[in-house]
Amino acid sequence: MQVSFACTDHGLKAPRNGEHSKQNATSPNTTSHARARFRTVALIARSLGSFTHRYHHNLKESTAKQTGMKYRNLGKSGLRVSCLGLGTWVTFGGQISDEVAEQLMTIAYESGVNLFDTAEVYSTGKAEILLGNIIRKKCWRRSSLVITTKLYWGGKAETERGLNRKHIIEGLKSSLQRMQLEYVDVVFANRTDSNTPMEEIVRAMTHVINQGMAMYWGTSRWSAMEIMEAYSVARQFNLIPPVCEQAEYNFFQREKVETQLPELYHKIGVGVVSWSPLACGIITGKYENGIPESSRAAMKPYQWLREKIMSEDGRKQQAKLKELTHIAEKLGCTLPQLAIAWCLRNEGVSSVLIGSSNPVQLTENLGAIQVIPKITTGIASEVDHLLGNRPHSKKDFHH
Repeated sequence: MQVSFACTDHGLKAPRNGEHSKQNATSPNTTSHARARFRTVALIARSLGSFTHRYHHNLKESTAKQTGMKYRNLGKSGLRVSCLGLGTWVTFGGQISDEVAEQLMTIAYESGVNLFDTAEVYSTGKAEILLGNIIRKKCWRRSSLVITTKLYWGGKAETERGLNRKHIIEGLKSSLQRMQLEYVDVVFANRTDSNTPMEEIVRAMTHVINQGMAMYWGTSRWSAMEIMEAYSVARQFNLIPPVCEQAEYNFFQREKVETQLPELYHKIGVGVVSWSPLACGIITGKYENGIPESSRAAMKPYQWLREKIMSEDGRKQQAKLKELTHIAEKLGCTLPQLAIAWCLRNEGVSSVLIGSSNPVQLTENLGAIQVIPKITTGIASEVDHLLGNRPHSKKDFHH
């Protein structure tokens, strides 16, 4: 069993995401650490053949008769999630009122959405509070919901952030209190933590699952190498491995989901919950003639988004979107619906998180499910040709 997928795509000397160390990559400490990580990954990978056979069966997608919502396994776990989930980033507790948030959750739930995603850092905890209040008010059965949250930035104190055992346990307890829940279905590590050993992270995640505070755990914005390391540590010490990775995936962000994560999906069962299918609203076309005052790009914390839209690359993207609109019209759908359905055609994607600021937008996005069958191999090739950014991969994901 080769581990080239875990080594070649990510240089062993590269720092983890957010790591600010200026240490020379060729120093003895860094080199020995990299070799140790490689040995661990290689050792476990050699034994993968003894249990990867369990992932060879086909995981079936089902469709609800009443709503038309499609359900898939979360990675290759047994948990069934709606192929579209509702995210709360930016909107809940911030951009929209509590009343609109309730409307959105109600529309989503009644349309068959069972996956609702939040994080301790969203609106400094207000998003979790609002999510919990709505669930309680609507009296929805807890067993009918898949609630996920993410941990890393919990507070201002040094001990209130990161993925150390203390913050994973205390942070999740605080999240559960805010949401008025006994457990979440999936707790995500909301980035990697270069200050915490991988074994400590995996042990802490295993602990909160064993304590009934979570059903599963996953990663968010981790590299394939880091996910493989977590999996290897879990197998080495009989701990619980992650089941999925939250990753950005859209027309303009393809490399990771299409070339790096499929290997993990097939070999160790890690699936994808993708976010930002509309590239923070860029793919809606609303930025074609500038930055609307009510848009996310007009908000102070999103200066980076404004700069991205106004850049040369941003103008090129807008030109490509005009061309893609013609394909959407040919299929009888909107550009956002095409973009979301295009994400869902990838076999490794368990669910696509959509965020909406109003009911009309959400209803439109939910309509993307009807577009999935229309994206034939020919249409997908046409999209690839227009985008001109298809990464080289071993497998074609067009259904």
